[in-house]
Amino acid sequence: MEQQDGKPHVTAVRKNGDGDIVELQLSSGQVVGYKEAQQMAKSDQIANVNVFKGRDGDEHLRSDPDGREDNNLDNLPTF
Repeated sequence: MEQQDGKPHVTAVRKNGDGDIVELQLSSGQVVGYKEAQQMAKSDQIANVNVFKGRDGDEHLRSDPDGREDNNLDNLPTF
């Protein structure tokens, strides 16, 4: 997947022992923490992701819905 509008996209994730995503690797090679990625998504600095408020009241990062499973954040390769 190419960068859109010059914005990097998420290419891989790092998970903790509970399986929660804690870091994301961008197509630019930059590695960012989950909270930083949320802020970047809110300011439209990362392509194909958005932030939403879950039932738990917390904000979560997710890939934009496009009908594909292979590019969901949980399904990306780990690094």
